[in-house]
Amino acid sequence: MHDYPVHNEKAELRSRLLGRRRELSPEWRKTAAEALAGHAVRLAEPGTTVAAYVSVGGEPGTRPLLEALRERGVRVLLPVLLPDNDLDWAAYEGPERLAPAGRGLLEPVGPRLGPEAVCAAALVLLPGLAVDHRGLRLGRGGGSYDRVLARLDRAGATPLLVTLLWAHEFLPEVPAEEHDRPVGAVVTPEGVTLIRA
Repeated sequence: MHDYPVHNEKAELRSRLLGRRRELSPEWRKTAAEALAGHAVRLAEPGTTVAAYVSVGGEPGTRPLLEALRERGVRVLLPVLLPDNDLDWAAYEGPERLAPAGRGLLEPVGPRLGPEAVCAAALVLLPGLAVDHRGLRLGRGGGSYDRVLARLDRAGATPLLVTLLWAHEFLPEVPAEEHDRPVGAVVTPEGVTLIRA
């Protein structure tokens, strides 16, 4: 394997970006989450399905976005982490229908729809620590969303892939591997950037 230099670069960048996220004040994050929701909600048409996630820690906040999508008449799916790190999905039914799960995550309590449910989404929000100008995303390294992307490929599904970031995380370049699949848009509290393939 010749990927070790890339893995080292990714680990260093992850560490640096996570450190910066920890420095963001809760007040600023709350205001930013509202701004983010205002931009991101416009990417989803009423009547469509969006695969989203509940933000944790210093991630750009998704709570206002989840509610905005629901109010817009969008069906929202949220991930449920399986023991093997794959993702099952369940519908978002409001903040009161989220329950604590492992790793500090919140998960929907409704019926599980199966890992393939993501293939019905017109828009898939992928968590990430950075995206570069080519659309290549730096994830947290757990591999859950690599499986989601592989599943979409196998199904021939072509949703718009979007990563929510802080503005300083949209970088000229991130370390990439051959199998990395680019996202089609980045949303920050400042606005939406579409990435031309």
